[in-house]
Amino acid sequence: MREIDPIRLAELTTLRTGAAPVRMQEATTTAGLVEALRDTWARGEEWFVLGGGSNLFVGDEPFDGTVIRILTTGIEELPSPHAGRIRLRAQAGHGWDDLVAYAVDHGYAGLEAMSGIPGTVGAAPVQNIGAYGQEVQETLVEVELIDETTGEISTVPAAALGLGFRTSVLKHHYGSEPQRRAVILSVTVDLVVTPERIVRGEQLRRALALDSDAPVSLQWVRESILATRASKGMLLDENDPDTHGVGSFFQNAVVPESVARALPPECPRWPIAPDLDAITVIPLANYDGLVPAPRRGPTDVKVSAAWLIEQAGIRKGFKLPRSRAAVSTKHALALTNRGGATAAEVAELARFIQSRVHAEFGLVLQPEPVLVGVEL
Repeated sequence: MREIDPIRLAELTTLRTGAAPVRMQEATTTAGLVEALRDTWARGEEWFVLGGGSNLFVGDEPFDGTVIRILTTGIEELPSPHAGRIRLRAQAGHGWDDLVAYAVDHGYAGLEAMSGIPGTVGAAPVQNIGAYGQEVQETLVEVELIDETTGEISTVPAAALGLGFRTSVLKHHYGSEPQRRAVILSVTVDLVVTPERIVRGEQLRRALALDSDAPVSLQWVRESILATRASKGMLLDENDPDTHGVGSFFQNAVVPESVARALPPECPRWPIAPDLDAITVIPLANYDGLVPAPRRGPTDVKVSAAWLIEQAGIRKGFKLPRSRAAVSTKHALALTNRGGATAAEVAELARFIQSRVHAEFGLVLQPEPVLVGVEL
């Protein structure tokens, strides 16, 4: 751990907004990170940790507290209790895409569809990141974290993280506090050892334009996903203003089936399958030797926020008069800093889009990044 002269957060976040905080520290080792967190908590001041800065929208006023940069790196291979699988434990500050590249290069399947997602490994479970039908929760085994309340370090299984669509008990949702205030120190995933796979998921098959069930190499999947993300301005490129954002600014809306049916039929949607493996508890006194079939009740449906935005009249490249913030020219879900935009300008554009979608479809789009010192 070392304290440094505070750096403008506009220089450390992909959206390029934010003034310098009052205090800033860097941690390159787990021990240093733990020390920095415990010292900050002991002082009772405001704080947040900063990884890749790719899912953070920071306001224009200086943050009145401590920002701790997580710069820890490293990947460790561990045995898996399951045949034909391996576990990887990565430090929180390790680049997420670097972890994916490592897995693909070694023939470990389970992360390849999430190639190109910016940010760090430690942030991945907090957001339960995902792309093209693949999510972190599918391979996540456990995380090592430190709790703010106790300052204690513990290993927490994935099942205890409340993982859902782009959420967990650790996430600071807009307008609310996280259910558990803690910082991830390392992440462990369990992957299949195979250089190729049969792609099953509908979203991923569509993204890869697959029309057969023949196995494809992990490397081909990764390269195809990277090319797709680049075409949408979703890969960081210093020379491309469309990448100066936080990726998808709004979450795809998850609504009940009844609400989805009221939307135009051409609106893209994906049913969220019920958990058919849920545990059923039958009192012994009532057990007659038969296990009831799982009940299929109404399911939620994920609908395309990008489609809703465009159909509400917000086209790619749209910006408000005299604003330096704009919708990406490649993807309607991405809000971008076209050069020198303030957080206020980005927030104004976000609110305008929310109001248009709500007026047209009755849905309120929720921001996906963590907001610090910003109101929508």
